Amino acid sequence: MEFAKNVWKLLVGIKDGMVLVAMLLFFMVLCAVLTARAPETHERSGALLIRLNGALVEEKSDADPVGALLSGGGVASETRERDVLRALRGAVDDNNVKAVVIDLSRFAGGGLVHLEEVGAAMDAVRAAHKPVLVYGFALEDGGTLLAAHASDAWIDPMGGAFLPGPGGYRLYYGALLDRLKITAHIFRVGTYKDYVEPYFRNGPSEPSRAASKALYDTIWANLKDNIARARPHAKIDQVTKDPAGWFKAAGGDGAKAALAAGLIDHIGTWAEFGAHVATIVGEDDSDEKPGSFAHTGLAAYLSAHPVSTSGKAIGVVTVAGEIVDGKAGPGTAGGERIAALIDRALANDDLSALVVRVDSPGGSVTGAEAIRLAILRAKAKGLPVVISMANVAASGGYWVATPGAKIFAQPGTVTGSIGIFAVIPSFEKLLASYGVTGDGYRTTPISGQPDPTTGLTPEVEAMLQAGIENGYARFVGLVAASRHKTAAQVDNIAQGRVWDGGTAHQLGLVDQFGGLDDAMEEAATAAHLKAGEWHEEELRTPPKRPLGKLLAALKGDNDDDAMGEEEATARDWVGLVTQRQRAGLARAVGDAARMLGGQNAGAKAYCLECSGLEPSSTANLAPAAITPAARTGFLAWISGALIR
Repeated sequence: MEFAKNVWKLLVGIKDGMVLVAMLLFFMVLCAVLTARAPETHERSGALLIRLNGALVEEKSDADPVGALLSGGGVASETRERDVLRALRGAVDDNNVKAVVIDLSRFAGGGLVHLEEVGAAMDAVRAAHKPVLVYGFALEDGGTLLAAHASDAWIDPMGGAFLPGPGGYRLYYGALLDRLKITAHIFRVGTYKDYVEPYFRNGPSEPSRAASKALYDTIWANLKDNIARARPHAKIDQVTKDPAGWFKAAGGDGAKAALAAGLIDHIGTWAEFGAHVATIVGEDDSDEKPGSFAHTGLAAYLSAHPVSTSGKAIGVVTVAGEIVDGKAGPGTAGGERIAALIDRALANDDLSALVVRVDSPGGSVTGAEAIRLAILRAKAKGLPVVISMANVAASGGYWVATPGAKIFAQPGTVTGSIGIFAVIPSFEKLLASYGVTGDGYRTTPISGQPDPTTGLTPEVEAMLQAGIENGYARFVGLVAASRHKTAAQVDNIAQGRVWDGGTAHQLGLVDQFGGLDDAMEEAATAAHLKAGEWHEEELRTPPKRPLGKLLAALKGDNDDDAMGEEEATARDWVGLVTQRQRAGLARAVGDAARMLGGQNAGAKAYCLECSGLEPSSTANLAPAAITPAARTGFLAWISGALIR
C-alpha cells in the first residue's frame, strides 16, 4: 500500500505541475493577444501573393493552438479554396495586380475538384494577359497540377515534381485481432461497404478491389488529362509508367528530372525566383530580404475587396469533414451546429434560397439526419434548396444531399456509398485466456448488454443487425424519393459502392455538372432573382479566439459555442449500445482501481450489485476521490489522463 500512496503522490504532483503549465500558457496567449498587430487590410500595387500553406480545404478547421500545445502536437495549416478562388477571380480585372504569385513550398495537397477549380481560375488570370508564377519545393499530384496551369513554374534546386497517383495500401487487422482473441462484431448492409473489412479480413474483398480500381482509375485519368491539357508537352507517360528510369536518367536529381519532363520551367532558389518576379511587378522597398518583391498577401487582398452584400441573400451552408453528432466544427460537420446555423437564418427571414455545399465522406447517421431535417425546414418555408458537391459527398454526405431540388457535382467528385455499418469489439476470448470470466443474473436477454468483457448475446447481435438494415432501408428510401426512382433501382446502385461524379451523373445520383457558383445561380433562378439582385451569404460559425478557448477549457464551459462529450454522443440504437459498451469498460477499470485502493485504501462498505444500478453517465468516474468540481474542464482532462 505504501507503493500505491507514493504513486498517487507522484500523480498529484504531475497534475499540479500541469496546472502551472496551463496558467503559463494562459498568460502567454494573453500577452500575444494584447501585443498582436492587426493584419493589413489595404492592397498594394504589384503581385497578388497566395501562399498555399498546408491543405487546400473547403472549410478551415477551428484550430485549437492551446489544445495542440497541451497534447504535444502542432496546428495543421489550411487554406480555404473559396478564398483562393475569390482572390484569383478578383485579380482578373484589378489594375493593381500585375501578376499572381502562388507559393507551393508548404503545400500539402487537396481534392481533385478543388485543384481543378483553382487551375481554371489561374487560366482565367492568364487569359487576362497577367502572368501566373508558381514556386514549389517537393510537388506531388496536386502541386504538379497547379504548376501545370502556371505561365512560369519554378522548383527549388533541392526539390522536384512527381506524379505518384492516387491509391495505396491500407492496413488490415483481421489476423492480429484473431491472434489477440479480440472479436470484432460487424454489422453492415452493402456488398461494397468495405470500411469494416480491415477489422475482419487480411486484405480487400474482390468487390472492394473492383470498386477501388474503377474509382481511382477514373480520378487518375482526370488528373493526368488536366495536366496534359495545361501542359501539352509534358512527358506524363515517362513520369508515370517508368518513374525509376525517368528519375535515374536525371542522376537522381528531382529538380532536373521535373525540368526534363516539362513539369516545370525553371530551377532556382526563392531569392532567384523573387528577383525574377520583381522585374515584372517591381521591388518591395520596405523589405530588404533576398527575393522580396512588391505584393499584397491573400488576407489583405480579401479584406480590401469584401464580398458585396447588395440584393437578396442566398445562404450557403457548408457540410465539411466527418459528420458527427453535436456542435463540432468548423472543419468537422457537427450536425447540431450546422442545423442551428440554418435554423438561425430561417428565424431571421434572411434568405431567399439555400445552397448546401458538401465536402464530406459521411459519418454519424443521426448527425446527418439532424442536418437533413434542418434543410427540410428550409424547404417548408418555401426556400429553393440546391446541393453543391465538392471533392467528396458520400455516404452521410449524400444523405444530407437528398432534400435538394437539384444536385451539382464535378466529374472528379466522389459520391454514392449508400450503405450503413457499425463495428463493436468485445474481449471475452482474450480475458478468458487469462482466467477472467463473466457471470451474473439477467432479467432479459439484453440486460447489461453489450458487455465488451463477456461478449454480445445473440439477441443483441440480431437487434443491431436489424437496426442497421432498417437504417439502410431508410437511406435507400430517401434517395429513391429524391431521385424519383424505385427502392429496387436505388438498391441496385447503392450497396455501399462509391462512384465518380461522371458515373453518378449517368446513374441519376447527380443532376448536373458544375461548381458552387453554378449552384448559386440555379438557386437564384429558382428564387426568381436576376443577376445583380442577389448576393452570397455564408452561414458560418464564428471562430473562438485562442484566449477564449483557454478560458473555456479552464472553466469547463459547455455553452452554445462549445461541444461537450455528452453532446457529441450518437443518440440512435447503435449509439446507445456503444455508450453502454464504454460504460462496461469503465466499470472494469473502476474494479481495478478499487482493488489498488487509491486514496480509499482500507476496509470498505461497497455494494457490488448496486453498482449495476448506477446511471451509466457516472459509471466511468472510477476513483471516488475525483470530486464533482474536478470533473469539468482542464482538471477533468488531467484527472482523466491519470486514472485511465
